[in-house]
Amino acid sequence: MKYIAAALCALTSPALACGDAETPCEIDQGSYHINTPDNAEGPVPAVLFLHGAGGKGTGILRMGGPMLERGYAVIGPNGMDRPGRFGTGWSFHPDRPQQRDEIEFIRAVIDDAVENHGIDRDRILLGGFSIGGSMASYLACDAPDVARAYAPVAGSFWRPHPAMDSCEGPVDLLHTHGWRDKTVPLEGRPLRNGVIHQGDVFQGMQIWRETNNCAGMRADTFETSGDFWRRKWETCENGSLEFVLHQGAHGIPKGWSTMAMDWFESLE
Repeated sequence: MKYIAAALCALTSPALACGDAETPCEIDQGSYHINTPDNAEGPVPAVLFLHGAGGKGTGILRMGGPMLERGYAVIGPNGMDRPGRFGTGWSFHPDRPQQRDEIEFIRAVIDDAVENHGIDRDRILLGGFSIGGSMASYLACDAPDVARAYAPVAGSFWRPHPAMDSCEGPVDLLHTHGWRDKTVPLEGRPLRNGVIHQGDVFQGMQIWRETNNCAGMRADTFETSGDFWRRKWETCENGSLEFVLHQGAHGIPKGWSTMAMDWFESLE
């Protein structure tokens, strides 16, 4: 059936064929949801967002209003159905069995969205929440050319952290995290009686500084006005790197989408 649905996506109007909450777009490796701005002309930028454990790609459709109003499409790939407590997730951990080639899957989602939904391949911001944020981080490390820039929220690398020189190339990356996050603490924590360990977000930022050949460990500029505390490294040879904290816990903070789009557009 999924091959029939995929054929329909290619042969009929994208808005009518697939992508909404009821009818995901099916591709060989899985499925995704998409919504495009009204009256869009020409290829449009997109925010591709990876859901957390137990979530679905429809989540970005519910929070995508400000993005659509600003002329962005929103794309929500679906994680794999996995047995256990949460039900859905990503094969993100490099030291555990890979149940799906997630890089290949995300590339296939983008290819399909470009071909059938008018997405601009060169203007894709790839974000994710919680485990989706971890997945976004590993994608940025292993295949930085998948998207124009990356914006993980409340999720980073897991232990053992990637080696300092192991990421494939420089990236533009905006990491956002809650100061009071207990689900994915900034320092990480053990899970499953110590079988696996979340990573240290500060260590993750050091990996990105090494990847982007930043001149120093300390951030170059600081901003503490408003709802976000922002640290930016501006003396890097390549890429753009920013670390944002908010006062909340484990969640996507109010105003994140506007902040992320402002940052993304500042790269161009």
